[in-house]
Amino acid sequence: MTALNRTALSRAISDPRPVDGLPSRSPMAGLDRRSLGFVDVLAQSVGAVAPSAAAATCPALVAARAGSGTLLAFLLAGVLMALVAYAVNQFTRRMAATGSLYTFAARGLGVRAGFATAAAMLVGYGFVAMFALLGAAYYTLTLLRRTEPGVAGSEPLVVVLLLVFGGVCLLVLWRGIRISARVTLVIELASIAAILVLIGVLLATVPPTSFSAVAVPRGVSGPELAAGTTVAITAFVGFESAATLGVEARKPFATVPRTIRWTVIAAGGLYLLSAYTQLAGFDALGGSLASSSSPVNDLASRAGVAWIGLLLDGALACSFIACALASTTALARVLFSLGREGIAPSALGRAHRRFRTPHIALAWGIAVEVVVPAVLVLCRLDPWQAMGVVVVCAAAGYMTAYTLVCVATPFFLRRIGEFTVAPAFAAGVAASGLVAALALDIWLEASGPRWLAVLILAATAVAAFLAYAVCRRTRTHALTRIGLYDEPTPKDVLGGAP
Repeated sequence: MTALNRTALSRAISDPRPVDGLPSRSPMAGLDRRSLGFVDVLAQSVGAVAPSAAAATCPALVAARAGSGTLLAFLLAGVLMALVAYAVNQFTRRMAATGSLYTFAARGLGVRAGFATAAAMLVGYGFVAMFALLGAAYYTLTLLRRTEPGVAGSEPLVVVLLLVFGGVCLLVLWRGIRISARVTLVIELASIAAILVLIGVLLATVPPTSFSAVAVPRGVSGPELAAGTTVAITAFVGFESAATLGVEARKPFATVPRTIRWTVIAAGGLYLLSAYTQLAGFDALGGSLASSSSPVNDLASRAGVAWIGLLLDGALACSFIACALASTTALARVLFSLGREGIAPSALGRAHRRFRTPHIALAWGIAVEVVVPAVLVLCRLDPWQAMGVVVVCAAAGYMTAYTLVCVATPFFLRRIGEFTVAPAFAAGVAASGLVAALALDIWLEASGPRWLAVLILAATAVAAFLAYAVCRRTRTHALTRIGLYDEPTPKDVLGGAP
């Protein structure tokens, strides 16, 4: 019987039955389909999250709001993002879509939700890329001041750095997705290694402190813990960006879900370790994590290992460049998908004939990513202040997109006849948490020093609404196409190609 089965299998492979009804061309044709392995796809999510930069900077921001509840805030944020990842993976296991989250929302909730999610993704990816370019400029200036104390951080110098880093990103991304993915991964792994070296040295150098002294919340109110959790969520955003490479992944239904899941788990572990190290260091050496503008450098100096600060500044500058590469990759593919659907200008949906990259979408995306932060800097915001403004916008975009996809999850599963309680419950919990976090974040920022971010978000929301109104009048057919995803062609299946 085994021999017969083997013979039947070999016959089916060598002379398969013809498969009819497949499109001759994928809606996403032009990209480098089925070319990326797991490591390349992993590089996309890791680079977009920029865990080394987040691990160095976010604990102090969370501590400023949650105090002794910092570790708990990171833990709660990690659980919430794990639930979001579980909801997103209900889609990534079933379809490969360059538009990722907005395609998923459109398939679950329809055209309006798809359009709103697309707008939120453009805000999220675009403003994170701006944040990353500003971060690269900020830490490059910090590094230059350490080696050349006379270097001044004037507005023209910051703008020049933004132009240089933007040009580097365009050059790398234009040449091909595999090159950019591997450059991103190498940079981010080196930066994570630097952070881990710092953590190891600090844990070995600072006097020991009890775990309960820094890990157990004391006198923290519910609103303070919620505010800290909201900030901690921003450290995870971008984990889902591997889904934008679904068309280019070699095994998208296995590679993309695994990447999304493990990015959240690994980033969460690194953040908890880094936050504990910083809390324990300040507890042992004196001072306050919440009031420090450069906590790891301060700890290194107090512990007598100031040389680590030099290493860290270089690592953070590189990490931010990797984040800019990954975020721009995702942004360009969302623009490419919108161009293919006819919602955005069709030129954005073109791919380079030789490098098979969405080169026009890349050029426009990077131009905006450089111009907006340059304008903020020329308006007399220093890079750190400008980073604070754009990261609020990015976080709001991401949380809006995540919320809509979570809401879409049970409707999508019911539509395809695969509804189960577990993913629907997880998506409902995640959506509720995200709505609460987003509302709290906007309320806090509107009444705080970063009110400009709320103003920018309001203007962006109005622009998105007007764009939708224009599309309803002039591009009705394009709106009905929203949510295109990759489809198998004859050459992808046995019996499909002659």
